[in-house]
Amino acid sequence: MNSALGIDRLQFAFTITFHYLFPPLTMGLALLIVVLKTLALWKRNESYSLAARFWARIFAINFAMGVVTGIPMEFQFGTNWAAFSKTAGGVIGQTLAMEGVFSFFLESSFLGLFLYGEKQLGPILHWASAFLVFLGSWLSGFFIIATNAWMQHPVGYTTESNGRIVLNSFMHLLLNPWLFWQYWHNMIAAVVTASFVMAGLGAFYVLAKKSAEYGAIFLRLGVIAGVASTLLMIFPTGDGQGRMVAQNQPVTLAAFEGLFDTTKGAPIVLVGQPDIDHLRLDNPIEVPKALSFLTYKRWNAEVKGLTAFPRDTWPNNIPLLYYSYHIMVGLGTIMVAIMALSAFFLWRGRLCATPALLWILMLSIPFPYIATTAGWMTAELGRQPWLIYGIMRTMHGASPRVSAGSGVFTLLGFMGMYMLLGILFLFLVAREIEHGPKTAVQDAKSAAPGYNEVPAQGENQ
Repeated sequence: MNSALGIDRLQFAFTITFHYLFPPLTMGLALLIVVLKTLALWKRNESYSLAARFWARIFAINFAMGVVTGIPMEFQFGTNWAAFSKTAGGVIGQTLAMEGVFSFFLESSFLGLFLYGEKQLGPILHWASAFLVFLGSWLSGFFIIATNAWMQHPVGYTTESNGRIVLNSFMHLLLNPWLFWQYWHNMIAAVVTASFVMAGLGAFYVLAKKSAEYGAIFLRLGVIAGVASTLLMIFPTGDGQGRMVAQNQPVTLAAFEGLFDTTKGAPIVLVGQPDIDHLRLDNPIEVPKALSFLTYKRWNAEVKGLTAFPRDTWPNNIPLLYYSYHIMVGLGTIMVAIMALSAFFLWRGRLCATPALLWILMLSIPFPYIATTAGWMTAELGRQPWLIYGIMRTMHGASPRVSAGSGVFTLLGFMGMYMLLGILFLFLVAREIEHGPKTAVQDAKSAAPGYNEVPAQGENQ
């Protein structure tokens, strides 16, 4: 890690990990806010609109932090990864530019209208502004993931005599089979994140007996969206993404599972510790033949182990990749169980009267953040040693004239700046939570004289 390449990788890993704490909540909340606004129009119940207004304030803070931490990501392509940008800029520049020109400006423009134009727009147009914020955020995710999907599974390109990669089919780039599953898996994970945050905060308000009527609304929507999204996260999106890895990056699949030897009827490992020196998995607890079936739909299908591939094509850090993958899968399973149990109690009308389950929901808010971080670590560590899979190795993509000392200097700067941003974010969000949804009621009364809140019916379940 003392090399310039190691520092460049560490800086990018740190900045993108911190940045990606914000986009999942932004993209997931965008959808749930549209649902709240739709319920307000459909049921003619202003409480849903007030709930949407409260979450819009959380959304705005989260969105601002995502923008501030996201801008340095693209600059790093030029500062720390100049060789990669010079080689593949003709491809990745297309999607990154479209994300900025179309998606970001669509999202940010209509976010301003949604936050400050409710009285002027009226109910229908205000709903439309919420929908366009949702559309912009999900388009932004699409173009960013299209970039990553091309790096995972390059399509629609030619390599010129000077080594530069040029795009020869924009449609192939947008219809990349890897992109379809990666995009939907990522966006469903964003909905999972927003669902846990909404349900967890709703549980907090109910337990604290503060704005409990709105807490019940948050619980109901968060749990319903959560149980649907956690199931979709596993199947079909997680299953589809797994099959993409099996078909196109079989060495990565073997590293995921700590499978060193080619095996017919390969098991899935629940627990174990990879031993790279002895090419084995220590203390494994396995489900026999499950990996073969899930991957190839045949119980006795052959799954290639790591030893079937050249050593220089193995992922660089197999233990970290193995643990990241298993943390992602393990937490995903736990989240399904939490939301399924919560949905059962909600259906029985006992969720708000079950403090133990409310505490579980509240304390599980970090789970989707940990799972999505582990998921992206799985994707990026699994692609190694390639920067562009099968075309360009990571060691060849760094900026040749940026020293390790320069990288350490900027990394320390990012760490200090992001620590301050993190403290500011927590302060602003905590202040909004302390004020609670009732602040939205007061805002509505001041904006519209004669306003009367209509309490939600049937939400205290």
